[in-house]
Amino acid sequence: MDPKTSAHIDSFAREHLPPADQWPELVFDLPELHYPDRLNCAVELLDRTADRLGPDRPAFRTPDGKVIGYGELRDRVDRIAHVLTSNLGVVPGNRVLLRGPTTPHLAACWLAVLKAGAIAVTVLAQQRAAELATICSIARVSHALCDVRSVDDLAKAQVPGLRITAYGGDAPDDLLRLAAARPGPYPAVDTASDDVALIAFTSGTTGRPKGCMHLHRDVLAIADTFSRHVLRPVPDDVFAGSPPLGFTFGLGGLVIFPLRAGASALLLEQAGPRQLLPALAAHHVSVLFTAPTAYRVMLDQLDTYDLSTLRRCVSAGENLPAATWRSWYERTGLRIINGIGATELLHIFVSAADDAIRPGTTGVPVPGWQARVVDRDGTAVPDGEPGLLAVRGPVGCRYLADERQRQYVRHGWNLTGDTYVRDADGYFRYVARADDMIISSGYNIAGPEVEEALLRHPEVAEAAVVGREDELRGRIVAAYVVLREGSTLPADALRAFMKRELAPHKCPRLITFLPALPRTATGKLQRFRLRGDTPGADQGPPARE
Repeated sequence: MDPKTSAHIDSFAREHLPPADQWPELVFDLPELHYPDRLNCAVELLDRTADRLGPDRPAFRTPDGKVIGYGELRDRVDRIAHVLTSNLGVVPGNRVLLRGPTTPHLAACWLAVLKAGAIAVTVLAQQRAAELATICSIARVSHALCDVRSVDDLAKAQVPGLRITAYGGDAPDDLLRLAAARPGPYPAVDTASDDVALIAFTSGTTGRPKGCMHLHRDVLAIADTFSRHVLRPVPDDVFAGSPPLGFTFGLGGLVIFPLRAGASALLLEQAGPRQLLPALAAHHVSVLFTAPTAYRVMLDQLDTYDLSTLRRCVSAGENLPAATWRSWYERTGLRIINGIGATELLHIFVSAADDAIRPGTTGVPVPGWQARVVDRDGTAVPDGEPGLLAVRGPVGCRYLADERQRQYVRHGWNLTGDTYVRDADGYFRYVARADDMIISSGYNIAGPEVEEALLRHPEVAEAAVVGREDELRGRIVAAYVVLREGSTLPADALRAFMKRELAPHKCPRLITFLPALPRTATGKLQRFRLRGDTPGADQGPPARE
């Protein structure tokens, strides 16, 4: 990145990119990936689409039937951008936290932040104060736009100097009220294509979140590879799904891909499997993004709803079992598009669609991407042998000032932490995670982070967290706890404590109390023994949300 061409006045993100020799090799082997030097991705997604297809074309839909056209959305975004710069003092390069349920307001805020040349840091509405404080500290967040219903935990985080502006309430300084008073058109900041546009956070096995920095061109690249060549949406499509916008899986599937195609998205605040089916039928959804768990749950109620408009089903976030794929195909006639993506690479890079799908495999490299299976030294292994999945393409891992950059990027390739096998036909089959990350219902959960929360309870002496196989969720978070001498803490009380400390999906569903954790003679925890047969009796039933 050339600092002379950057539009960022606040240069924090640029200064905390990894050194150039730690970047992966980038590949731009499709003509559509050759972007101009000056590029604002919000302008490309919103303004260019509105100009091309007209302001009345639907952009976002809500569960109550409201339809927001591209012209109306552009007006909202421009007014919010005016508030950011004129009322709140945001300058290009500032990090702006975005928090709230999945609504058109949240999506409009994301676009406005990018138009203003700032950097969007979208987090989950369920994340608690301690988690939010860590994210704000790492990214040096100065401003936050927050749904009024999600303000409390952010306020409790007590981030020094953070200016929180709520939206959706009745206060005179509510963001939407301020925006209504501002003029309409906003001249978007002329950002460079390699200016940082967003920082997406993911947890590593150490539990400390990693900020993944993505550029303006990266936002378009995921649409111009996976969406354009595999998903192949059309302007009349209606997108919907379960992943929130705090996940890049949801950000791509519910905002970036539909806007790039001139389509629309139904944005659902509540999008569990039982809520998805009636929404899909009522709003004639044609493109669905969700995790394998949801597809398994929805199988039981398919006969109740008319899904005749559904034509594309995308699965990611965890491995899609062949049995789930076949059951869905038998019941609906639809082939689920399986895929693997990563926050570090923004979205899906191995996948397949239609007749190219082979159940039980993830697929082949998405056009614009390259993939191979390597050993620990980075040498490609023969087909049929397991190894580490290595990928490269137009987007690469760039951690924000994090030493784990050297672990993820090796020999010019991004190592995703997954063990894969490639067959003789070039199809990639998932084997397992190569680290201790727990993938449950599409959520990536770092065991050490959960352990740290458990240890914050005054009656917990030791704790270890692993993933255990679960038929419905793929894996669940299982906690093994040693209580302090004399404690009679019940499991339900510990679950209640954890729900106050962590987002619900990170809370243990299985709690087992042990007199001691299994360790080696030198005191090292033997996690493999916890991943096997349960070494103790569960005190009470697994927690349920």
